[in-house]
Amino acid sequence: MTTYERYCMARDSKGLKDANIASGTNIGKSTFSDWKSGRSVPKSDKLHKIAEFLDISFEWLSTGEEKEDSSGYYLNDETAEIAQNIFENKELRLLYDAARDAQPEDIQTAYDMLLALKRKERGNID
Repeated sequence: MTTYERYCMARDSKGLKDANIASGTNIGKSTFSDWKSGRSVPKSDKLHKIAEFLDISFEWLSTGEEKEDSSGYYLNDETAEIAQNIFENKELRLLYDAARDAQPEDIQTAYDMLLALKRKERGNID
């Protein structure tokens, strides 16, 4: 499997398109079509940006293999789960980039506060 094929697999698994990746990483849209057509190959700096944006390991994206000590973006599974829930909520996606060492309860508190603000904004006060 090529680097481009791994990129496509990761992109598709997140339900994203090249335009989403381009926007989130500041990589030009034409870069992706150049990779697809074989006019160029992905460079390390761009792969790092994409790996961070997609929350996948650079090692897997570039080589197809994981390092033994490789870890995800978040330091624990509970924080990662909360972040995934936030990422899936388009209105609250800004919290997706929470600090990797944030405590799960801190992210959950911020998430709950933003949901309450959205409900209040819509007139759905609990």
